[in-house]
Amino acid sequence: MRRMSAAEAALLLRDGDTLLIGGSGGGHAVPDALLAAIGDRFRQSGHPRGITALHPVGLGDGKTRGAGHLAQEGLLKRVVSGTFVNSPGIARLALEDKIEAYTLPQGSLSQLMREMAAGRPGLMTRIGLHSFADPRLEGGRQSPSAREDLVELVQFRGEEYLFYRPYAVDVALVRGSAADEDGNISMEHEAVTLEMLSIAQAARRSGGLVIAQVKRIVPRGSLHPKLVKVPGILVDALVVEPEQWQTFETEDSPAYSGHQRVALEDIPRLPPGPRRVVARRGACELFEGAICNLGSGIFTGMANVAAEEGVLRRVCLTNEQGNIGGAPASGNEAGAARSPDAQVDQPYQFDFYDGGGLDLAFLSFAEFDAEGNVNVSRFGGRIVGPGGFVNISQGAKSVIFGGTLTANGAPKAVQRVEQVTFSGAYARQRGQPVLYVTERAVFRLGAEGPELVEIAPGMDLEKDVLGVMGFRPRIAPELREMDPALFAEAPMGLAHRLPPARPRAALRRLGMAEAAD
Repeated sequence: MRRMSAAEAALLLRDGDTLLIGGSGGGHAVPDALLAAIGDRFRQSGHPRGITALHPVGLGDGKTRGAGHLAQEGLLKRVVSGTFVNSPGIARLALEDKIEAYTLPQGSLSQLMREMAAGRPGLMTRIGLHSFADPRLEGGRQSPSAREDLVELVQFRGEEYLFYRPYAVDVALVRGSAADEDGNISMEHEAVTLEMLSIAQAARRSGGLVIAQVKRIVPRGSLHPKLVKVPGILVDALVVEPEQWQTFETEDSPAYSGHQRVALEDIPRLPPGPRRVVARRGACELFEGAICNLGSGIFTGMANVAAEEGVLRRVCLTNEQGNIGGAPASGNEAGAARSPDAQVDQPYQFDFYDGGGLDLAFLSFAEFDAEGNVNVSRFGGRIVGPGGFVNISQGAKSVIFGGTLTANGAPKAVQRVEQVTFSGAYARQRGQPVLYVTERAVFRLGAEGPELVEIAPGMDLEKDVLGVMGFRPRIAPELREMDPALFAEAPMGLAHRLPPARPRAALRRLGMAEAAD
């Protein structure tokens, strides 16, 4: 293991290499000093050129950091990621067709790292079927020059699956909190741990270099072995960045790293407005002990609502980056969580999600259509990508989509979505309950598409709801008024009317044992 500067590490990348990058969103475990050095080297020398950048999660501060350092014409040939939302420079290159751009389900890319580490042929999963990741639709492509098939439709024992192809990694960038003199990497001060181990193993498996960025060096033997996330036997080079922040916005939050518990009830109340209404209506779907995911966007406010209503500790909120319990962060720090009960590696969180572990998923929509399809990945001249949306929405027992019914006067309920990130037909086929919650009305997925089941008090059905939609939904015979408490200033009293826990089949054994006693 060799210690070097970020600039020296950037020289190790050659033209045409495949670069695998760890990290998440707004600076969570992002090796930003290394990415900045690569960007600086290209500006000064024109090298490395034609790089393939692979990172399961979007990386950036919404401006120029993270993957944004690489957003230079000629530096990148191809980008494969879960999302470009954090790196507008990458999205711009994709829109201008100056890179081969692919956005694939974040969970599938995360799990693919483990398959690559083990030398297996790739990842076979149902996740992504009938979404734009399916090669029968777009195969995850986000630019015209992205012509190669990275995802294949396969048949196994009479059922359809998607097969995600592996990659040969030349250089992998990982990040941790500390390294000892043998290169063992700990992550005790990071907000997430992700798939850093799998990334390093995948690079080693294909003969690539592993470069680690850390904040400090500690003496040999001083790291507890259970704190080591990437063993030194996998690390080839080490870059120390003393100014490394925990996220792009927070230097160090003990609540994010789990070193300090904070009062979850101290989360501020949401101000009056559509976001509060939608988050409150979503919270009405909670029940005692529900295991939930809050996606980025409008439903991140549900943590605020749950705290205000006194039910935050009576449900379990999770996020795909691996936090379980606590209060998921929002905005540019989405992916972290205040005072989580557990932090697991991201691939294992997606194993749980894909296996049906979520009772409820609360996800935002950019638009939904007459077939019940939902789009969050490409709309309005923007390339966003799905992030963990595809895994979460397909795996959850029930899914609740939230958003405003219009945006800047334009309908968000459209005849046909621009890109299918969630398939209404596939949900119906699997018997998955689906709601679409807006500030004016609530719809449920019926046999023929979204069906209007609730309308806000004082709204005119034709003028305020149907008149601002791009299609005319079926109207439920039992059309109800949305609870007026959703729009009031005072708490809704959810703590006193939270439905009881839904029985899990496995727990019947406990009941049988108790009866036997």
